[in-house]
Amino acid sequence: MESQAPTPFYHKVSLNLLTLLILCVGLYTGKAIILPLLFSILLANMLLPLTRYFIRKKFNSTIAILLPLLAFIVVSLVLVYFLSSQIMNFVDDVPALSKRIHSVSYSFQLWFKENTSITIWKQNKYINDSLSDLADRAPGFLGTTLSSLTEMLTYTTLIPIYTFLILYYRQNIKVFLISIFQTNSASHISEILTESTTISQKYLIGLMIETLIVFSMNSVGFLLVGVPYAFFLALLAALLNLIPYVGMLVANLLCMTITLVSSDNLSNVVWVGVILAVVQLWDNNFGMTFIVGNKVRINGLVTIVGVFIGGALCGVPGMFLAIPGLAVLKVICDKVPDLQTWGVLLGDSSVQPKPPIQNAPQEINTQADDSGDRN
Repeated sequence: MESQAPTPFYHKVSLNLLTLLILCVGLYTGKAIILPLLFSILLANMLLPLTRYFIRKKFNSTIAILLPLLAFIVVSLVLVYFLSSQIMNFVDDVPALSKRIHSVSYSFQLWFKENTSITIWKQNKYINDSLSDLADRAPGFLGTTLSSLTEMLTYTTLIPIYTFLILYYRQNIKVFLISIFQTNSASHISEILTESTTISQKYLIGLMIETLIVFSMNSVGFLLVGVPYAFFLALLAALLNLIPYVGMLVANLLCMTITLVSSDNLSNVVWVGVILAVVQLWDNNFGMTFIVGNKVRINGLVTIVGVFIGGALCGVPGMFLAIPGLAVLKVICDKVPDLQTWGVLLGDSSVQPKPPIQNAPQEINTQADDSGDRN
């Protein structure tokens, strides 16, 4: 009986790309259902060590799950209360800041007139026309706002429920995943699940510690300079920093704009930018490396592309989920022989590629040998 011919390499690549396309389409169309579930999986991975600790202490499984979950909810409520109180303090001061806002806007209009020869009358006309357009679009903005609030309430309700159920039925889910991939050994699938869980835990816990340090550094810097609403701006910048790459740019613009209209000293605006730049420099070179850790071994190009693809598919939640999602995807690619080539593409340059990849096309090995002979 003749042996079955190996699957052509282009056939495998086509199937991989088709699978990726189906996943992206499914994520885009079903994001209202899938995103809360993905956030719940991340939260469940973060709370799993505490759950196991309480189970080892002979707690009932339900109580062992509820205690860490309730602690997380309490911490989240305290954070929301602090942020909302800071926002309300700023909103209460807006009437007092109206004169400052008018003065700053008039000074900007004069500067713009001197550099562009566009009169203040034309600028005001353009602003009034823009405001009229915004008024016409107000019903659409209202609908978008209501949709966002509904989505937020949905997340707030579903994520704790999903998290509890995932932790409660985690053994059933594990047995299902091992059983569905019958071509691989149970130990191999279990190894993939364990490593994926470990990466998610270390990433999330490290990210929380890093956010706390960034908030502390921002607060100390803003208080030393004497910036108004120091804690509010520090917390805003730290939370926006959770969004890779884009978040800190938005934080810089918002913090500098708020400082411009709330501070009489224009040098404070420059100091806010300097402080945020120094904190971001520390975060990029030390925070992400030593606190979050080297477990997320994804190269910069794939990270940036993944973040923007996640944002295009699912908005801001997709940008946040992109990095842990890519990290888990790389674990799967490294463990599955037919996908190890994709693991090399996703990996960091500091990681040495694993030799010889199983089931790789013979042409690749031949080309590598030829290039070695030429050298």
